[in-house]
Amino acid sequence: MPETATPATELTSHYVAQVTGDLERNVKEQERITAEIASLQELLAAVQHDHTVLVNVQQALGITQAPAQPPAQAENAAVPSPRQKSGAARGEKKARKSTAAPKKAAAKKPVAKPADAAKAAQPTLVELIRRHLAGLEEPRSAAEISAALGQAHPERQIADKVVRVTLEGLVAKSQAERTKQGRSVFYTAPKSATAPEAEAQPAETEH
Repeated sequence: MPETATPATELTSHYVAQVTGDLERNVKEQERITAEIASLQELLAAVQHDHTVLVNVQQALGITQAPAQPPAQAENAAVPSPRQKSGAARGEKKARKSTAAPKKAAAKKPVAKPADAAKAAQPTLVELIRRHLAGLEEPRSAAEISAALGQAHPERQIADKVVRVTLEGLVAKSQAERTKQGRSVFYTAPKSATAPEAEAQPAETEH
């Protein structure tokens, strides 16, 4: 009996050691994959945030081109091709469309025109910033300008980063001036634009 028990004990010990090692490697692999997933999720969130900021900048600059959709939205927007139906079914469908089309068109036109008119009347962010700069007496930072515009136009979602990028675009076009005080950056309207306004103020007070 002792002779047969010894090999069985050694075999059991061998399997125990092997299973223990496999479990340790499995746990480490799970930890590695979990860390990679968390890192990829953080990277995806950062990229999605940058996409939102870039779309806002595109709209602020007045670019009418439709922004590119992320892969998930593009897949959801794809419409599967309809299955082919019999000739009788297609004929009935065409007849229904011909009778229903005028009603739909008549219902959509009055609703679309006011919305388009409201969008056309709404000033762009570039115009709002230029007007705000023209009315400033002292230089202001991008955060201060963004806060002032947010209070004046609470219906619009104005982000500090978008305002800063727009201000830099105006500086590049010589439509705004940038000054530095230490580490802070301040913006004002160009002198050529503020000088006539300053000259016109005494004339108004005299009347």
